[in-house]
Amino acid sequence: MRHFHHLADADRDRLFHRPPSPMGRDDDLLRLATGLGATLYIPATRPDLAADVVRVRAQGAASCVICLEDAIPDSAVEYAVTHVAEELARLDADAEVPLIFVRVRAAEQIQRLLSLLGEEAALIDGFVLPKFNSRHGAEFLDAVADAEALAGRRLLAMPVIETPEVIHHETRVTELLEIRSLLDKHAERVLAVRIGATDLASAFALRRPRDLTIYDVRLIANTVADVVNVLGRPADGYPVTGPVWEYFTAPDRLFKPQLRETPFGPVDRALRARLLARDLDGLIREVVLDRANGLIGKTVIHPSHVPVVHALSVVSHEEYDDALGVLAISDGGVSRSTYRNKMNEASPHRAWAERLLVRADVFGVAAPDVGFVDLLAASQLGTLL
Repeated sequence: MRHFHHLADADRDRLFHRPPSPMGRDDDLLRLATGLGATLYIPATRPDLAADVVRVRAQGAASCVICLEDAIPDSAVEYAVTHVAEELARLDADAEVPLIFVRVRAAEQIQRLLSLLGEEAALIDGFVLPKFNSRHGAEFLDAVADAEALAGRRLLAMPVIETPEVIHHETRVTELLEIRSLLDKHAERVLAVRIGATDLASAFALRRPRDLTIYDVRLIANTVADVVNVLGRPADGYPVTGPVWEYFTAPDRLFKPQLRETPFGPVDRALRARLLARDLDGLIREVVLDRANGLIGKTVIHPSHVPVVHALSVVSHEEYDDALGVLAISDGGVSRSTYRNKMNEASPHRAWAERLLVRADVFGVAAPDVGFVDLLAASQLGTLL
């Protein structure tokens, strides 16, 4: 699969200095995690689940999560497990689908679901492990490893950090260190760590307002920082994905919109209006802050979020040029960027440059003078907004 596959060749040539490269389920873990992009959650009880999975790929999503946990009522769990198996069995063998993960409620659901699916189990790329903590996390990871052995192929795990032990200050670091120890035993199948901001907020009876980002809610922001610090270190950690953005329409606003008019020319003013109407200016700001704080990708719950996250994931020509400049310095020191607006330091910027080139490979590099607005406006997926 390839990001921005829906663009016409002429648009791709115009927008990209370096177009996105294909990605697949057998890629190395860092490349695959980087390419997840906007991971769209789908309740497992959706009546036309198979059609939904095909549709979200057509709408640009490269990864989805079929949710057997908080997205469905407790009374529907048994029905949902069999429904997922029946619906995935309906998928055409030639259908283009995203990476498919299942968020289970309990470890035993992993083996049960694969048994119900039979040959169609090959459609599942891995499992999202909710409420992951030091007490029960090993059960989930061992279940994935056992299923992997029976399937004879790699199955991936994405634990969700969302329990009270992590947001409570007095237990946070100890809990995260114990979680890291568990993950390290299964490092070859841990694709990424996800953050369950909604559950974390619930420990303090909070809900992030639509006018604010998660980084304005200090209890959550502090927790995110520590999750990245302990679990997301580039040298020996795991990619950490951005928490869910849960809004998709905007009522009356208390604060001013967060999108400046400057990047939007006369032709694109209607696009700006649609972004504001969908409450997506908050999402845009939060994705930018996610990346600034060491997170990649984003959990989303509506197709209109996907093109926004992906347009922001494309590497700018300036960033790409800076990264190449940093990696070209072989003996340390500092050089001025070719854009003549910053200094590039070989040693401290090297890890950033290496990670940025991974994102450039899967999401592409924008042509000079092409920005987020151009990428979103040119996309046929802009109609989702």
